[in-house]
Amino acid sequence: MPSYVPPVPGLLRYTWWGDVPEGLYTKTQLAAMDPPRKPGGDPVAQVLYHGNSYAPLYEVTAAVPKRSCTPAQRAALGRARALQYVCRRCGDRRDYPLGSGRWCEPCSYAVGLYAAHAKAHRFAREIVSDHGAALLVVGAGPGEYAQPETVAVLRVHDRELLHEGPAGAYGTPERAAALDRLDQLLDGRRVVHETDRGPVSRYPSMLVTPPGQLVSSERDGLHPWLSPHRESADKADYVSRLWRQWFAWTRDEWTGMASEPWDQERGVWVAWARTAQATDDARGLAGLLHRIAEGTEPVWERARWIEDGHGEPDLTRGTRRRKAAAGVAA
Repeated sequence: MPSYVPPVPGLLRYTWWGDVPEGLYTKTQLAAMDPPRKPGGDPVAQVLYHGNSYAPLYEVTAAVPKRSCTPAQRAALGRARALQYVCRRCGDRRDYPLGSGRWCEPCSYAVGLYAAHAKAHRFAREIVSDHGAALLVVGAGPGEYAQPETVAVLRVHDRELLHEGPAGAYGTPERAAALDRLDQLLDGRRVVHETDRGPVSRYPSMLVTPPGQLVSSERDGLHPWLSPHRESADKADYVSRLWRQWFAWTRDEWTGMASEPWDQERGVWVAWARTAQATDDARGLAGLLHRIAEGTEPVWERARWIEDGHGEPDLTRGTRRRKAAAGVAA
């Protein structure tokens, strides 16, 4: 019963069960009889059973037999109950019901990984198809806070080199000239950065950060290109983020967050070079963006939607409806 059932106007009310005469029963009481029964007409009274909730009462003489399940129906219900413990994607059995989606936790996380993978593919295609999008790369020597040595700007669409040159030292006319050139070249463009996490030495913000100071996360009004173009937080244009989500590497099946592959011996591994030569690094990064956009960049062979042979794991009702509608429209 619901937590609150208002009384039905016009029906006789009983405020406690002892007042209910013989021959009047609720639906639950009728169903519990042997053989089970169900109401054969409208309620004739009502009884207060909890708080201000009333249960309708029906005459037992008007009740009709309640049709019971056939053996085949009982078997089907038993199979359906048993399937509630089996993941519909990987087939693993759990000791608790999995709910309406019927996915185990690892498969639910795999769905999140696949969604991020597909989103990275779409974003890469947007960037590659944008004829004005520019990839800005800062080259620096080894070290987390090494000073920038070179700067390169590459147009992503056709991989044409728009600018290459030394970064210069902070506070020198050479650095000021590099900043002026970037302001002019990147004005109004969609700017893509290399990394959203990794060596700070490769952040474009290092170009305006005094040596020894921490890189600021605030936007610079004088140099808008220091923050990559984005329409929302998860659409920030970083090659490292797109590649990380596309590659979909995780150490643990109980997470839906992708990260750069790493191990204890070689540390973090990425699919491009990180050197002091920004031009060479930019060409490698642009090629990577094109491969992601084309769908040919190899995905981690242990990505769960691949290794279990199930392909796209998004089996939600809304997705099936959209696909069916697309098929009808075609």
